[in-house]
Amino acid sequence: MAVPNWHAEHLQDIAASLNVDMLHGLNEDEAAARLKKHGPNRPSVRPGPSLLARFVSQLTQPLVLVLIAAGTVTLFLQEWIDAGVIFGVVLVNAVIGFIQEGKAEAALAALARAVAAEATVLRESSHRKLDANDLVPGDVVILSAGDKVPADLRLFAVKEMRTAEAALTGESAPVDKHGEPLAADTSLADRRNMAYAGTLVVGGQGSGVVVATGDATETGRIAGLIAQAPDLTTPLTRKLAEFTRYLLVAILVLAGLTFAVGVWRGESVIDMFMAAVALAVGAIPEGLPAAMTVTLAIGVARMAKRRAIIRKLPAVETLGGTTVICSDKTGTLTENAMTVREIWAGGTAFVVHGNGYTPGGKIASDGTPAAVAGALLETLLGGLLCNDARLVQEGDLWTVVGDPTEGALLVAAGKGDLDSGKLRANFPRLDELPFDSARQYMATLHEIEGTRAVYLKGAMEKLLPTCASMLDSQGREVALDLAAVQVAALRMTEAGLRVLAVSRAALDPGQRLEPERIGSVFLGLIGMIDPPRPHAIAAVRTCHAAGIRVKMITGDHPGTALAIARQLGIVGDAGNALTGSDLARLDDAALRKAAAEADVFARVAPEQKLRLVKALQANGEVVAMTGDGVNDAPALKQADIGIAMGRGGTEVAKEAAAMVLTDDNFATIEAAIEEGRGIYGNLVKFIAWTIPTNAGEGLVILAAVFAGTTLPITPLQILWINMTTAVLLGMMLAFEPAEEGVMLCPPRMPAAPILDSALIQRCLLVSVLLLAGSFGLFELALYRGQSLAEARTIAANVFVLVETSYLFNCRSLVRPFWTMHLFSNPWVWVGSGAMLALQMIFTYMPAFNRVFQTAPIGISDWCAIVAIAALCAAIVEMEKWWHSSRAGRQIKVGTS
Repeated sequence: MAVPNWHAEHLQDIAASLNVDMLHGLNEDEAAARLKKHGPNRPSVRPGPSLLARFVSQLTQPLVLVLIAAGTVTLFLQEWIDAGVIFGVVLVNAVIGFIQEGKAEAALAALARAVAAEATVLRESSHRKLDANDLVPGDVVILSAGDKVPADLRLFAVKEMRTAEAALTGESAPVDKHGEPLAADTSLADRRNMAYAGTLVVGGQGSGVVVATGDATETGRIAGLIAQAPDLTTPLTRKLAEFTRYLLVAILVLAGLTFAVGVWRGESVIDMFMAAVALAVGAIPEGLPAAMTVTLAIGVARMAKRRAIIRKLPAVETLGGTTVICSDKTGTLTENAMTVREIWAGGTAFVVHGNGYTPGGKIASDGTPAAVAGALLETLLGGLLCNDARLVQEGDLWTVVGDPTEGALLVAAGKGDLDSGKLRANFPRLDELPFDSARQYMATLHEIEGTRAVYLKGAMEKLLPTCASMLDSQGREVALDLAAVQVAALRMTEAGLRVLAVSRAALDPGQRLEPERIGSVFLGLIGMIDPPRPHAIAAVRTCHAAGIRVKMITGDHPGTALAIARQLGIVGDAGNALTGSDLARLDDAALRKAAAEADVFARVAPEQKLRLVKALQANGEVVAMTGDGVNDAPALKQADIGIAMGRGGTEVAKEAAAMVLTDDNFATIEAAIEEGRGIYGNLVKFIAWTIPTNAGEGLVILAAVFAGTTLPITPLQILWINMTTAVLLGMMLAFEPAEEGVMLCPPRMPAAPILDSALIQRCLLVSVLLLAGSFGLFELALYRGQSLAEARTIAANVFVLVETSYLFNCRSLVRPFWTMHLFSNPWVWVGSGAMLALQMIFTYMPAFNRVFQTAPIGISDWCAIVAIAALCAAIVEMEKWWHSSRAGRQIKVGTS
């Protein structure tokens, strides 16, 4: 079926073809029917790797291949039980990895859905926010600057709209749009009356009707589906892969050395091969891949619960190393509930009472209710009419649909007893100039009492030069008192208020809406504030304690920015702000110095944010950058961690970011950094716990071969120890909450190794303790005349109980384990209890005795085993204390 040339059609023909009333939109029943017919507005999902392929990928890791090879040779030697257990371990490990990988991918998919694009749609004569997936052909979509076009649209109502279409057409410059029909043979790149799915609105406003969704869009047809699996490779996984390669080489060398030395001493080739197998399987940390996956999955879920959605997994690790946070002010550091506090009109200052968007409150002058007339009335009226926002009541909560600043103006007008609904109906908007960053003001045209009146609101610096007169308190036009206006504005900004100017002009019939060419009458100044979030104040303090500098980058007035920054604790009373004009005069070297010294940047243009991020990175900082607008995207991409606002952010910003805040709250960034440090710390704890276990087992085998004695533990027993302890003990460290002091440590260096020298020394110490304890009790049991099975059972239980006691040591790599909250991680106790129960079965159940060549042991043996475990735990705690006191340093939990 041929696709209609929508760009060549007239509006009435399009409406007829799609059976839609452009003024009212579709009704819900019709939309539901079309959704069922056309399907969701998303590309078809390309099938990922099959379940079999995903499972096989679990078997191709280098260390697992060593186990497979060992099991194959053991099978060839007809050691059926040993081979069966080795392959059983490989299978269990693969199943765990397969399941956890599936969960991780599902979690990422769920998080991706959580940040899905929304669209503003006209249905049943009302504007609604819908998931873009629910759009259908015939839907009328309203677009504004910063929106991502959700489907292919034929535009019909356009106001200075421009879109970036480079991804689709290769056109590097933004494309101006209009709503008029074009020739049927117009090329895709020249279809100025179309907006295509996936392109970005970078300026103006517009409305369009959906003509194609999902795979039927131009993007869907040209690009096809782009459904790639999330990249789970991170800096940590790359470090672990490198560590695995070194470990593999060491294991193979030691296993070969064990085999060679044993044969040279005259031992049986088969016995020595089994000894080499025992060393290999003992030294391989089989549980490491699963533990890493589980820890990261738990961490991402924890962040999501704290309202931080991780879109790119490297952010989990990089968060722990963040040294500077560059934050926008409005809505992130502040409440995003603008409140008018003061109005200056007709030479008089008025105080506005009440908070937030709740209509209650009055306007007063000198402590008494003010008469709303003259310049005050005109200022409130200008703020009400030159306004796109709406106030909505949801239960007891009042919210704003639109710009919070404009919402505050509506609330202020209501406090002056102006009814926004009636006034907007009586004086409808005839034309407008939307606000943009270049103009820095908005203008609307209305007919009031036979006069074509233009109301303007915006930056005082832009409006004042167009004004030659002002209204006095009685509403009479008098000469502009520029000095008085400037003094009033300065007083407001010094109090931390954001200042908007309001003016009015008369437009002759036929005259174009070009305020710069029309003389205006100054009406008044409106001072408002978006108060700091209480949690943000505490979060800034916590970041400073953690060695993280917080810098405010805003487009607001320097006085406003400094006032809020002082309330937040970002700067002290003597702090200064650099403006965009200051930055424009600096070369790169000077900018690096300024970026390091200053913490408040005001009146900053979007491109200057990018320069600031680059300057900080050139200084060696790890930068987290918040943003919500289209023009923030370059800085978000450049930053080490781009953080977008989930509620107020544009789709462009969300796509460029590595993390999305679902509550737009700065305190959430601090919480995410805390979680990031905790996640990294838990991985370090697991590695510090598992390495001595595997090294100790390898040393026991090596020592036995070199000493020419019987192996204290068999390959089968080693596999039992490794798999049960990894799952029931080591994995429990993934559930450790971040330690209390995690935000009192400086950020870790990106190039720092996973284990520092202190932890490496501790791993060696515990390995030697395991060797001495297990080998010593093994030889002692044989000396006392106990059977080989009993001696090996004792040695195996030494490993398990020492690992259990060392697990509690590893709950903190710095502090004594008894200072930790005993039940802050109940899974440690559950896992330890389950492990001890399994050891009872391993030791006393006849079936296990036959398979693992174990035997029941007496109470005196258990006392010796417990004593060794307690002694090892005590020695580790002494090592913590000794190292800390001698070296005068602490192992940085979660940041080392």
